[in-house]
Amino acid sequence: MTETDTDSGGDPPPLRPWLRRPARLAYAVVEELADRIVAGHFPPGSALPIEPELCATFAVSRTTVREAVKALEAKGLVRARQGSGTTVTAQEDWNLLDPVVLAATFRHDDQLVVLDQLVGVRSALESQMAAQAAVLATGDDLRAMEELLVRLDAEAVAPYRFIETDLLFHGRIMEASRNRLASSIVRSVHTQARTTSLYSGAPDVRACELANVEHRHLMERLLARDSKGAAQAMTSHIEDAWQRRRSPAGRRSTG
Repeated sequence: MTETDTDSGGDPPPLRPWLRRPARLAYAVVEELADRIVAGHFPPGSALPIEPELCATFAVSRTTVREAVKALEAKGLVRARQGSGTTVTAQEDWNLLDPVVLAATFRHDDQLVVLDQLVGVRSALESQMAAQAAVLATGDDLRAMEELLVRLDAEAVAPYRFIETDLLFHGRIMEASRNRLASSIVRSVHTQARTTSLYSGAPDVRACELANVEHRHLMERLLARDSKGAAQAMTSHIEDAWQRRRSPAGRRSTG
């Protein structure tokens, strides 16, 4: 997380009215307040602004504010108690699998702590699914993966197209594993991570070529029905690709 303005003893930046009024008011209020909470402008134990202040800031009704606060409470970010206001909860209580909380967490993960954790979770789950795919994949599954690998080779010179096809390749392996729960968890967290340049880095041709060397090794293990080898290949690929993106060179043109 980033250092907050309150860390240096100053007051947090004030909430500011929107320049344009969003269509989905309660959801927009939730996103704005969640972002401020995760960024540390409202640290754990502090109180959110009172209801009339939130109404005035966002130009919304009390009903909208109450709906937003209930949503924040459902996400584990705040605790509302009659007579004592709404208090920000400890980080341990936040629901990091909630899309709004997760997106805000990734946006403010300047030290890459949570993104490192994400890669660890993704590596563990996808390696397990690669092992399962090596056993359970049908001939159609394997042919589809090989076709995507051919596309990846062709698209190495077009990194942004490569990234989209890479997602399809990994998704096809997850599908072949028949592990719906693990696949759903990976898709959920990975979708949010990809929205931030902190995770995506600055893709280039060399990074794509290196990834394809790893993809081909993984494909070989899948075709050989080598579950242990497929798991190891997937682990190495995910972790090595992240280290390339995480390095200063991999991040040079981002942000």
